[in-house]
Amino acid sequence: MAKFKGSKRYTKVLANVDKSKVYDYQEAIKLAVENANAKFDESMEIHIRLGVDPKKADQQVRGVCVLPNGTGKKIRVLVLAKGAKADEAQAAGADFVGAEEMIAKIQSENWFGFDACITTPDMMGQVGRIARILGPKGLMPNPKSGTVTMDVAKAVHDVKAGKVEYRLDKTGIIHVCFGKASFTQEQLVENFSTLLDAIIKAKPAAAKGVYLKSVVIASTMGPGIKVSYAKV
Repeated sequence: MAKFKGSKRYTKVLANVDKSKVYDYQEAIKLAVENANAKFDESMEIHIRLGVDPKKADQQVRGVCVLPNGTGKKIRVLVLAKGAKADEAQAAGADFVGAEEMIAKIQSENWFGFDACITTPDMMGQVGRIARILGPKGLMPNPKSGTVTMDVAKAVHDVKAGKVEYRLDKTGIIHVCFGKASFTQEQLVENFSTLLDAIIKAKPAAAKGVYLKSVVIASTMGPGIKVSYAKV
């Protein structure tokens, strides 16, 4: 949701959005797509402010969701595994498969030619050595996101099919891409509804009061559009 002061394009796009209005989510998606007129296929983003305390462990919101129509992005998957599990990952379509040699490559060459990292539980001791490298980039495998598993084939398939991870940030907001501006209206609506439903179901038991405080949709280079989520 970028904003460039002085940009004629942005100023023109901003004029199309009533900042005081809360739009029906289908109308908001349509408007966001119409405003996505950059020279590249802009991502469609959802930004959700939750009524939880991100500082409390029992109010964390984190999970994964497989978007029915994918993300529109080509995801390069690295699987850290050995033996039969490495063969399984290769057969499932992983882009890179290896063990110690791949870990060494990341350590010594600062290599990040992948978008997702999956590993088997037995490799976590060695993967832990590069946690400080992978963590800040959001690439550290985690059981909660399904990226530490013995079923590497399913994990690879899910990531390639459009699995996204949502996670509460320090300000109590979740930011997730749910498709591309080139998607059809129906595809974006289905992805948006699936993702929002997953986040609603992930409400912590300790969370009190209003859970969804605000929902905003935007294209990569477009302004935020406030969304009514009551009928989603």
